[in-house]
Amino acid sequence: MKLSEARILLTGAAGGIGSATARELGRAGAALLLTDIHAPALQELEAELRDEGVEAEAIAANVATADDRDDLVSHAAKMRINTLINVAGVNPFGWLANQSEADIELLFHINTVAPVLLCRAMLPVLAGNGPAHIVNIGSAFGSIGFPGFSAYSASKFALRGFSEALRRELADTEIKVHYVAPRATRTQLVTDRVQAMNAELGVAMDPPQTVARAIAMTLSTERREFAVGFPERFFAKLNGLLPAVVDRAFAKQLPTIRRHATASVARPAAAREPQQLSQPLQERTR
Repeated sequence: MKLSEARILLTGAAGGIGSATARELGRAGAALLLTDIHAPALQELEAELRDEGVEAEAIAANVATADDRDDLVSHAAKMRINTLINVAGVNPFGWLANQSEADIELLFHINTVAPVLLCRAMLPVLAGNGPAHIVNIGSAFGSIGFPGFSAYSASKFALRGFSEALRRELADTEIKVHYVAPRATRTQLVTDRVQAMNAELGVAMDPPQTVARAIAMTLSTERREFAVGFPERFFAKLNGLLPAVVDRAFAKQLPTIRRHATASVARPAAAREPQQLSQPLQERTR
């Protein structure tokens, strides 16, 4: 795909990976329909890109709600969008027993249900503007279940399976489905707990620009799947072939992971709106 011919709906655009991706693709000539729940940051990004001559439109929306998804699809049809990139997501860090039912349900709704439903809603738009592309942003933890990220890992395993199945379902159409799996990424919302654990375990963390370049490369080469980072690609294959070996490796790291994952985190006392996240669920978003 020529990026200069791409007309892209990008979710999670105001986050670290999302904003880096918007800049990478916009500067390559793509037209952008940007969306995120955080309106001020989204508007700043829109203004920045327009000042650089990028064709960009921003719509503040919560992709986890049906009305906002419908609004996005309507705008996408008007802009003749031919590419959907699902970046929006949350990444809680903590022991499953310490996470609330509400936070777990919200995690799956944002990470899995929302992108699946947005893909479904966008299919007629993409089919009418083909050749077209869907890029779902997963995680290394969508292939490797990591302690302290159990619900998150499950949500990304599901997104990876969905992307694979949808790719095969659409094999006789002009819509191609891609899956990009970042490893740990350094964004402003990565907490000290996560950074300290990664440093102690020797886990590499990429800047958002690295992931943005991987997304751009995936589109331009039309690669089906791309996993960022060699060690993670190796361990994903090892986990698929010899999971017991990976089990033993994690068993050795478990005391360190548990110490960081169970460190106390203050929770807000007041009830929150459905689209807001409690403190543990704000550990890392894109």
